[in-house]
Amino acid sequence: MRGAAYVVDDSARSEDAQVWFALPPGFVPLPLQELMAAAHDPAQAPGPLTGLGPVFRLARLFVEAGAVHCCLGLHSDDEGDGGPLLSLFTLAWRATGWVPRSVHAARAVVGAEEAEHIESLDLPCGPAALVQTRLDAPSELGLGAPYELLQVTAHVPCFDGRRIAILSLATTAVRHAEHYRDLLRDIAGSVSFEDPLPDASDSDVVPNKD
Repeated sequence: MRGAAYVVDDSARSEDAQVWFALPPGFVPLPLQELMAAAHDPAQAPGPLTGLGPVFRLARLFVEAGAVHCCLGLHSDDEGDGGPLLSLFTLAWRATGWVPRSVHAARAVVGAEEAEHIESLDLPCGPAALVQTRLDAPSELGLGAPYELLQVTAHVPCFDGRRIAILSLATTAVRHAEHYRDLLRDIAGSVSFEDPLPDASDSDVVPNKD
C-alpha cells in the first residue's frame, strides 16, 4: 500500500469539475453509469461486464447513495501472506443548509454514535472529520456468507458551506484498519475545491475529479 508517482486523469481538466483529489497507485475507476445501464439489461452488457451481478448491484447501491465516483482498490498484504487486499473508494456529494464548515465537520463527529474511531482533521482545504465504523455487508450484494466490512469515511465540507464531499473506503480487510485510515486521511488531505492544475503538466501530481 505504498505509493509512487501520480498520473493525470483527463477528468481533472474537465470544465465540469467541482472537486479534485489524488489517489495513490492501486485504484482503478469503476464506470458507475455504464454498470447501471448494464444492470438494467445484463444481456446487452459489454463482454468485460458479463457475469458481474454483484458489481452491478453494488453500483446501484452507490448511485442511489449519491456516489459520483468509485474506484476498486487492489493492494498486497505486505504484513500477512502477501495476498491481495480489495477495497472500494467512493466519493459522494451531500447537500446541506448553510452553516460554517467547522460546524459541518463537528456534526459529522457528533452524529457517529457507532463509530470505533473518530478524529477531527485540519486539511489544506479546511476542517473535516474522519470516522471509522464496522458494518455487515449489504444483503443486496448477494455474497452468500456474511462479511464484516470496515468503512472509513472522511467528511470534507465545501467552501460554500452548503455541500459536503463524502469520501469513503470500504474493505473486508478489517485487521488493516489503521492502514486504511492512513490511506483515506492522505486522500482527504489532497482534496481541493479549486482547480490546483492551471499550469500543471502531465508529469505533475494530478488528482481525479467529480
